[in-house]
Amino acid sequence: MITNTTIRGGVYLVVDPSALTDGSYQKIRLALKSGLSAIQVWNHWQHITAKAEIVQTLVDLAQPFGVPVLINENWELLMETEANGIHFDLPSDNLALIRKAIGRNIITGITCENNLETVQYAIDQKMDYISFCSVFPSGSANSCEWVKPATIAAARAMTNIPIFAAGGITASNLPEILPTGLDGVAVINSIMKAEDPAAVTTAFNKILQQQKTH
Repeated sequence: MITNTTIRGGVYLVVDPSALTDGSYQKIRLALKSGLSAIQVWNHWQHITAKAEIVQTLVDLAQPFGVPVLINENWELLMETEANGIHFDLPSDNLALIRKAIGRNIITGITCENNLETVQYAIDQKMDYISFCSVFPSGSANSCEWVKPATIAAARAMTNIPIFAAGGITASNLPEILPTGLDGVAVINSIMKAEDPAAVTTAFNKILQQQKTH
């Protein structure tokens, strides 16, 4: 049953499907219990062929917590699974056709770098959120530009849709970028490589919540 087609700020976990193990699913479950806002299945499949099965397993894991699962780029997987949305790496000329082909309400988001034209594209296409990458050096975000905090602040002045930041974010450096007006963080390693993913998720949420009260 597809129920969650909204996204807010908070902790957004990006999952590398090529690195999933039984232990990975346990870490994701612990993070879910501690308060994730969304899961994205990264477009990093390598030699994996059972894509739909992996996506649906993550959907089944997240659904009891009301957490949406998004697909990075491979939008066709929304027609084979109960995933909740798509995350684009670049603007698409075919978004209207994709939405029509899927035939149900979905969450849409896009990666932004230092070009505010992508932010405007997201606004014009009535997307649900944007995510800036990379705000800090990161091995898993090495294809992204290094985004200036001023860019995120400029985007905040343009729109009220949720803004996430990604790339090398930890509980230690997150406070440095909170003044930009972001709503959440998108992370991989901070949670998936943590000994205690629940504690890390809780720490991120606490810092983000403190920002809202100031």
